Amino acid sequence: MDQIQSIVLDPLKPYLLPVTTNLPSPLPDVIISLLGESCHSALLLHLDITSHPECVSLAISKALGIAIIAASSIVKVPQICKLMRSRSAEGLSFSSYALETASFLITLAYNARQGNPFSTYGEVALILTQDILISVLILIYSRKLPLAGAFLAAAGSALYALLGTDTLVTAAQMTQLQAGAGALAIASKVPQILTIYQQGGTGQLSAFAVFNYLGGSLSRIFTTLQEVDDKLILYGYVAGFVLNAILAAQVVYYWNSPTKAGNAKDADGKRDVKAVMQQGDALSATNGNLAEKRRVSSRGRRRG
Repeated sequence: MDQIQSIVLDPLKPYLLPVTTNLPSPLPDVIISLLGESCHSALLLHLDITSHPECVSLAISKALGIAIIAASSIVKVPQICKLMRSRSAEGLSFSSYALETASFLITLAYNARQGNPFSTYGEVALILTQDILISVLILIYSRKLPLAGAFLAAAGSALYALLGTDTLVTAAQMTQLQAGAGALAIASKVPQILTIYQQGGTGQLSAFAVFNYLGGSLSRIFTTLQEVDDKLILYGYVAGFVLNAILAAQVVYYWNSPTKAGNAKDADGKRDVKAVMQQGDALSATNGNLAEKRRVSSRGRRRG
């Protein structure tokens, strides 16, 4: 820190201070709300990272949190686009998304009721919305429309019950549910990992979503350690990172491999084409034989 201060920041102070001390009016208030008055003063008004080293860690944590939330707004959009474009749920596990939806519902409600900073869990709300949409699309493209409606109703009811007053779910019960949410987060990845392994390919799974998840879960471990003293949340992110790493490894391993289901469809298609061609050849041969017989018959009549 001292070297960065003396080598980098001190020589640049005459050029940077006029900018950092004259930010547009909304920005200083936002930064103060995120970092606090003392850290705002040290980092922006004085460009001093040595007197308050804890402010540097806090600023990094807040920046990571905001970046994660921003990235999470589109993290599963490629997956949604792939589903809608292909109109196929091949390679995707509904049980995986359903379990992840349940885990995120609980985590969102727990953090909101605990009063934790939104920057430490904001992506949960955004990914939850996308998970619900993907789950519904999987059911629709699997021709299970009644289940899609039931799933939407169940998700809405659960969100209302968890975010409502303590009369429906008490604080003690909420803590127990959050402990179970970690197990759900782990369980949500297992069906997807098994589906990829069994099908020998990633199908319609989006690589962008997988790697974005991996980076986000790693960053969340850091932000949780910095801002939230809650082991339940921390252990959930650690477990999620491990399983996201396995998924990322599968994506790399099966990068150019189509699923077995896709191979089977291709093989069936080739067999169908071959059968049609054989039938066509047989029909042509039959027509040829009939024509030859007619020619022979007509010659016999002329001779007679």
